[in-house]
Amino acid sequence: MQLRLLAVVVCLCGSLLAQHRVDPRNMYERALCLVPMVGSGTPEDPVRPQYAPLPPPPGMPPSRDGIIAFSYQVSDDGKLALVEFVALDRKAFKDVLADLNPNVKVFLKGKDKREDIETEFKKHKKDFRLDQFGAMAP
Repeated sequence: MQLRLLAVVVCLCGSLLAQHRVDPRNMYERALCLVPMVGSGTPEDPVRPQYAPLPPPPGMPPSRDGIIAFSYQVSDDGKLALVEFVALDRKAFKDVLADLNPNVKVFLKGKDKREDIETEFKKHKKDFRLDQFGAMAP
């Protein structure tokens, strides 16, 4: 009996080691958005995509609430940002999802089609490629 139990445990442990790691670009909740660029360009108000969090004050750790990471490219006309926001919870995207500005477009990774995202983003950045885009979250 003990030998059988040991054999089962060894088989289960072996299969756990064979698991593939999740690509970091697919971890957490992710929203791919087209949003206006905002900010005056000062240290207190840097130019950034709308809804992008400001950096924490010196000595303060970054917050794990809300948007925890983002990556963006500026559109060809310089007025919009093609951005990927990363959060631990989809609730962090409530403001951008509720935005009624017709220039704001939101796609949720895992829900919306890759082709739809690329088609919309290429309207604003002609050489955009989704496979070369994305934020790495801490």
